[in-house]
Amino acid sequence: MNVIELKNLKKTYYLGKLDVPVLRGIDLEIMQGEFVAIMGHSGSGKSTLLNILGLLDKPTEGSYKLAEVEISNYSDNELAALRNHYLGFVFQQFNLLPRLTILENVALPAMYTNLKDKKAHEDPVKLLNMVGLSERISHRPNEISGGQQQRVAIARSLINKPLIIFADEPTGNLDTKSAKEIIKILKDLNNAGITIIMVTHEPELTSYATRTIKMRDGLIISDEKTTDKSSTVAQQPTRQFKYKSFSLSRVKDYFIQASRAITGNKMRSILSVLGVMIGVASLIAMLAVGAGAKKSVEKQLSSLGSNLLCINPGVTKKGGISYETGDYMKFESEDVDDIKRNVPGIKYVSGYKRGRVQVVANGNNHNTALFGVSVAYADLKTSHPSIGRFFTEDENKERKKVILLGETVVEKIYKDKKFNSIGEYVKIDRIDFQVIGVLPAKGSNGWQDEDDRVVIPLSTALHRVMGSRRLDCMVAQVKDGADMNEVAEAIKKRLLFTHRMPPSAQDAVEVSNMEDLRKMYSSTVRTFSILLGSTAFISLLVGGIGIMNIMFVSVSERTKEIGLRKAIGANNADILFQFIIESIFVCCVGGIMGILLGTGISVTISKLAGDWKTCITLFSVVLAFGFSVLTGLIFGVWPARKASLLNPIDALRHD
Repeated sequence: MNVIELKNLKKTYYLGKLDVPVLRGIDLEIMQGEFVAIMGHSGSGKSTLLNILGLLDKPTEGSYKLAEVEISNYSDNELAALRNHYLGFVFQQFNLLPRLTILENVALPAMYTNLKDKKAHEDPVKLLNMVGLSERISHRPNEISGGQQQRVAIARSLINKPLIIFADEPTGNLDTKSAKEIIKILKDLNNAGITIIMVTHEPELTSYATRTIKMRDGLIISDEKTTDKSSTVAQQPTRQFKYKSFSLSRVKDYFIQASRAITGNKMRSILSVLGVMIGVASLIAMLAVGAGAKKSVEKQLSSLGSNLLCINPGVTKKGGISYETGDYMKFESEDVDDIKRNVPGIKYVSGYKRGRVQVVANGNNHNTALFGVSVAYADLKTSHPSIGRFFTEDENKERKKVILLGETVVEKIYKDKKFNSIGEYVKIDRIDFQVIGVLPAKGSNGWQDEDDRVVIPLSTALHRVMGSRRLDCMVAQVKDGADMNEVAEAIKKRLLFTHRMPPSAQDAVEVSNMEDLRKMYSSTVRTFSILLGSTAFISLLVGGIGIMNIMFVSVSERTKEIGLRKAIGANNADILFQFIIESIFVCCVGGIMGILLGTGISVTISKLAGDWKTCITLFSVVLAFGFSVLTGLIFGVWPARKASLLNPIDALRHD
C-alpha cells in the first residue's frame, strides 16, 4: 500500500513581489515499510519536501495523498489531527520542552489525541525502556546528553503508534557514537514495520535506508532502491480518522500545562500576578470604603428619622432693620400644640430647647449637650430608650425632673457604658434629676458624638433649667402619603397667622425638608463610591494591559514550543485555550491574593478611621474576582490568538 503519493507537487514562496519556487513538480510514491533517505545540497528543497510530507507546511499546488486519502485541501486543524494520529517527528534540535520531565515530554502527544481507547497509545515508560532511558524518566532535558535527548524525541514520536516517522537530520547535532545509536534505533523501528522518511546530508547513513532519493533545484534527480522492503513488511491496520477540534477532557491538561508554563518563569509570573493583585486590592478596598461611607450616612440619616421637617425662626427685615434669627418670631411651646392640631398631614411634632450643661454624679462630672424635647421626640428621632422608658406627657406638663442619658454620658459619669443607671440621680445646675432611661446608641455624626447628650422634658428645660420660654426650633414628622412641600407651606402660613404677621413675611419662618438633605447625602456618597470604584477599575485595567504585554512576550519566547506542539498534533483551539487559561490562571491567583490584600487594607482603614467603618460585601468580592477573570480573558485572547495562528514550520524555525 502506498502511504504517500505525490503528483506534480509544487511549492513557491512569495516574498513581496518576488516569487521563489522551491519545489518544481514532484512525483513520488512511498510504500508502507520503506526506509527512505532524502539527500541533496543546501537549497535543493529536501527540507521543504519533508515538511510538506509531514504536514507541517502546505504545497502551493499539486496532489498529496496520505494513506490513499487526498489531503491537499485539508484545514489546519484537520492536518494537526492527522499529524497526531499517523505521524511522528524526530528533529535535529530535539525540541524537548525544558519545563517537563523526560516522561512528560514523551507523553505530550497523547494530550492532543481524541482517541478514547487507551490502547491507541503506547506506554511512555515502555518506550523509554526501549530506547534505554528507563532510569532517567524523572530527569529534565538539560540533565541528559544530546544523544539521550534524541532518543527521548524518538520515544515521543512513537507514543501514538504512527504509520510514518519523519526524521530531519536526526544525527546532525550528535557525536559519532550517539549518531550510530540513533540510526540503529530508526532501523529497528523500520524493521518493525514503521515507514521512516529521513533527510540527511551524510552519505554513510544511506546504507541503512532501503531507498535513497536525491534532489537538486526542487526536483528529484535520482531514486534508488537498495532493498524491496514492501513485500516483507507487516501491514499495519488502517486507523479510522475522525477530526474533532476540541474536547472537554483536555481542559485538565490545559490547566496542567498552564501551571507548568507559569512556574517555569517565576519572575514574569510574579510581575503579572502583582499587577492584577494591586488592581483587585484597590477595587476591594475602594468599594469597602464606599460601602462603609454609605452605611455610615444611612445610619446617621436613620437617626434623624424619616419624613421630617425642621422649623426654625428666620432672618427678616422690618422698617429697613435686619433682625437677628429668632428676634422677629419667637417659637413657644404653645406653637407645638397649635401645629399638631391645625396643620393637616402632621403625625408628630416636637419643640427643641438646646444648651450645654454640667452633669454631676457618682463623684464625677461631665459637660454635655442638653435637649429639652416633647414626648414625640422618641418617635421622631427613633430614640426609644434601650434601657428604661421615655417620659410621659403628664411628666412634661408637670415639669418633672426626670432625665435620659446618652451612652457616652453614662460612661463618663459611671465609668462603665454598661452600668444600669435607672433610678440613679444626677445634678444639673444643682438640681437633682432622676434617671429613667438610657438613649439608644447613635454613634458619631462627623465630629459630633450623638451619644454625648441628655434629654429632659421640654417644659422642665424651659422653666427649671434654661429660664426661657423661647424654643430654638421645632421638628415635625409628616404622615406617609402626604406632600411634604404642601405641609411645609401650611406650617409656615399657620405660624405667620398665629404670630399676627403678614403673608409677605415669608422670611420669618424657615421650613427645611430633611428628605432633601437625605437625597443630597445619598447622591454625594454614590458619587464618592463611583469615583473610588473608577479609580480602582483603572488600576485593574493597567494590570490587564501589563498581562497582555507579558503574554505577548511569552508567545514570542515560546514560539518554538508552539511549533512543536502543533507538530505533534495540537490544533489552533488547543494553543488558543492553553494561552487563555494561562492568562486567566494568573489573574485568578492575582485576584485571590488581591481580595486578601484588599480585605487587609479595608480592616486597617477601618481601625485608623475610628467610627468610620469600612464594609466588605459579597458583591464587591464577587465583582473584583469576576473582573480579574474577565481581565485575563480579554487581555489574553489577543496574544493567545496570535499564538494559535502560527504556522508550525515557521514557529519551529523561529530563533
